Amino acid sequence: MTRSLLALLCALAPLTLAAQTIYKCTDAGGGVLISNSRLNKNCQAIVSEEQNSVPAPRAPAARASANPTPAGFPRVQEDTQKARDSDRRHILEQELAGEQRKLDQARKELSDQEAVRGTIGGAERTAPYRDRVAQHERNLQAIQKELSNLR
Repeated sequence: MTRSLLALLCALAPLTLAAQTIYKCTDAGGGVLISNSRLNKNCQAIVSEEQNSVPAPRAPAARASANPTPAGFPRVQEDTQKARDSDRRHILEQELAGEQRKLDQARKELSDQEAVRGTIGGAERTAPYRDRVAQHERNLQAIQKELSNLR
């Protein structure tokens, strides 16, 4: 009995952040119940804390005025940055085209597997092919999102 009560208290310990008070209640039959609310007059508070609160985050200050760039800090020239952005766009477009080819191939393999009818375990057999198609679709979405974020 005491072991189960101890185990229950250990399990409820993390909940003390959410609840202010935890009560140990005894019913008419002698059974013990742990609760975060007082169920009857036979309840005793076993854990009582002040309500834990986290202060609200401060409003962000103007970063430029708070942390000015040091005078000797290296800067990238505008034309250099444009060239880097152009290279990045080109690389992402290549990845997009490659991922589209892989998706087309995965869809073809899936359709080939689905075309084979009458075998036992067809759904289990095609599951890896479906997963592969879904992965390539997610990759395409991620690359398209990166492309849309470019300036």
